[in-house]
Amino acid sequence: MGVFDTDGTDASGHEQVVFCQDRQSGLKAIIGIYSTALGPALGGTRFYPYASEADALADVLKLSQGMAYKNALAGLDLGGGKAVIWGDPGRTKSEALLRAYGRFVESLHGRYYTACDVGTYVPDMDVIARETRYVTGRSVEHGGAGDSSILTAWGVFQGMRAAAEHTWGSPTLRGRTVGIAGLGKVGKYLAGHLIDDGATVVATDVNEAALAWARAAHPQIELVPDTQALITSAIDVYAPCALGGALDDDTVHALRARVVTGGANNQLAHPGIEKALAERGILYAPDYVVNAGGVIQVADEIEGFNFERAKLRATGIFETTKRILALADEEGVSPAVAADRLAEQRMAEVGRLRTIYLG
Repeated sequence: MGVFDTDGTDASGHEQVVFCQDRQSGLKAIIGIYSTALGPALGGTRFYPYASEADALADVLKLSQGMAYKNALAGLDLGGGKAVIWGDPGRTKSEALLRAYGRFVESLHGRYYTACDVGTYVPDMDVIARETRYVTGRSVEHGGAGDSSILTAWGVFQGMRAAAEHTWGSPTLRGRTVGIAGLGKVGKYLAGHLIDDGATVVATDVNEAALAWARAAHPQIELVPDTQALITSAIDVYAPCALGGALDDDTVHALRARVVTGGANNQLAHPGIEKALAERGILYAPDYVVNAGGVIQVADEIEGFNFERAKLRATGIFETTKRILALADEEGVSPAVAADRLAEQRMAEVGRLRTIYLG
């Protein structure tokens, strides 16, 4: 797939795509900037062993577009970007590689701010920040916000509460069974919120360490062997919290839940899945709406981080989700389409103001 010949089914219209390589450290990275209409592009850096360069490019294009929509609906004055580092973080991550990557970020002079994502962590951001000013999600010791998955999970929980109210008439998961696919950065915090709210939690993860954590921290969580077992169990809510593409044709056909609300990015495997969910009577709260708590947290760091302020903003995901679900009903479209329309409207209306000459 070429950068200029995308057909719009996955991602298109990017302002800038930067390929970065440092042979000595082994760095191979791609930075995608989808839009700076609302401000500098903000999005995390994913460190992942893609099967091919084409797969890495496809992912960064899709993820950066999603970040533009996410930031717009979160009410941030920030555009959308994303980066991927192609490689196995367990084998190739090093100080030299991360610092080389930081220099490429710095070379964009603030068009792109980076943060944590799959395969990168707060300590990595501290290393990257030794070469660039344009990094968020740093450790508290270095003046940062710390682990952004804390407010990501809080936002997902708020979106799930809104979906529960829309479906069952009450903004609580008490008495409901929630299936979490992935007990990593976000899933483990989400599980805690749900248990505190009175929900029954069923979960799975491919990582044995995550399962061991669940057994020790929350022994009441029912662990099942795989995602197939999870989606075919008697759950009310399905929460994909691992990698994207969790909702494909087979999953939608087998899913027993009435609501899908999770922390993973790009949950819809391809266009049309949102219609298939609606046809089965399954309410889908768009992922880039409900998982915006993390980006709200790291964006707050740019101002000078205040956790309570950031948490209050992330709590607003409840009202944003309610608004989108109501609009979808009013206009007879899926929540995904309603969310896209609102995001595009804000990017167009507010982004247009930048054409006013300030001198």
